[in-house]
Amino acid sequence: MEYTSILTEVHGKVGLVRFNRPQVRNALNSVLLGELAQALEAFDADPEIGAMVITGNEVAFAGGADIKEMAGKSAIDLLLHDHIALFDRLRGIHKPLIAAVSGYCLGGGNELAMTCDMIVASETARFGQPEINLGVIPGGGGTQRLTRAVGKVIAMEMVLNSRMLSAEEALHCGLINRVVPVERYLQEALGLAAEIAARAPLAVRLGKQAVNHAFETFLSEGLADERRAFHYLFASADQKEGMAAFMEKRKPEWRGE
Repeated sequence: MEYTSILTEVHGKVGLVRFNRPQVRNALNSVLLGELAQALEAFDADPEIGAMVITGNEVAFAGGADIKEMAGKSAIDLLLHDHIALFDRLRGIHKPLIAAVSGYCLGGGNELAMTCDMIVASETARFGQPEINLGVIPGGGGTQRLTRAVGKVIAMEMVLNSRMLSAEEALHCGLINRVVPVERYLQEALGLAAEIAARAPLAVRLGKQAVNHAFETFLSEGLADERRAFHYLFASADQKEGMAAFMEKRKPEWRGE
């Protein structure tokens, strides 16, 4: 497909989506979010792709939502044309999704990064939820995912007082996976994605599902879901291959079935 607000690339078994609105710090409007959902769903359906990376540029991952697009809308407009619902489509992606973040990652940008499974950041990355400065609060999951990631008191300060976290602070708080020099952040994310894409596809899919379930349910339910997934994998050819390869001291050849 041809897109107007994103660029797509394939790096081996990794699908890459770049936001392409540099003139507005990759502000997230309905067009960009719609194209992003389409591109990721296409990669998700492609058997040759094992993981995905989304990124902006060195200046900004995404500086927030497109305020010009939403400023004049009413509550009914937002209800009838709910572009935030596009975030739900990202939750439906089965394959691992990694955000490669440099520069500003604010508001909807931070919410978008947090919908991903992992975040690799450059040393210049800044994370925040400054919606309070506009007289609103986060609406794309910011109050919920942020609190689960960094804890109540830090989340309160970010949501109520527009505190930004540096990359090192975000790492310390558990919001991101790693911090690397700005010239390496995208390659680091692509490398991480490639490593995951080389693993047993069914196990990766069910592992992602089980970890996400831990964030969304009670411990007892999460444990039951994890156990079911573990049992299901013993019906797969990859389980037989993986354990045979271990005993035979060779590299496994995954089939994704």
